[in-house]
Amino acid sequence: MDLSSLKPAEGSIKSRKRIGRGQGSGRGGTSTRGHKGAGSRSGTSHKIGYEGGQMPLTRLVPKYGFKNINRVSYHAVNLETLQDFANSGITEITPELLRENRVIGRNELVKILGRGELTVKVNVKANAFSKSAEEAITKLGGSIEKI
Repeated sequence: MDLSSLKPAEGSIKSRKRIGRGQGSGRGGTSTRGHKGAGSRSGTSHKIGYEGGQMPLTRLVPKYGFKNINRVSYHAVNLETLQDFANSGITEITPELLRENRVIGRNELVKILGRGELTVKVNVKANAFSKSAEEAITKLGGSIEKI
């Protein structure tokens, strides 16, 4: 076997349609455009979504709800994640630290939630805190700071 004997798999290559090349091509006469009408002439086009007079799908499907442009979306970080940082000797937790460790994305806001257990005193800076997380951090003598 060498490079000269390589061939594509059976049926994987199809030859393109040669349209408008006479009767012998099997696609002569109307050249696959049908008979008469705007679609058979040169230079035809139609609007995006136009379906030949049939009710377009975009009008057929009902719309509902709305998008609140003032919505504030937080990335949730639980106490168990903070405990992992505390286990490795980090007690000052900030959004920058979470970004560096890829816990949150570049432009995400952070909300600390109360799932898991915290056993070490930590100082946390975040955009928001749940009540249970706030209590768990302050109970151990740690501090919280809302940014």
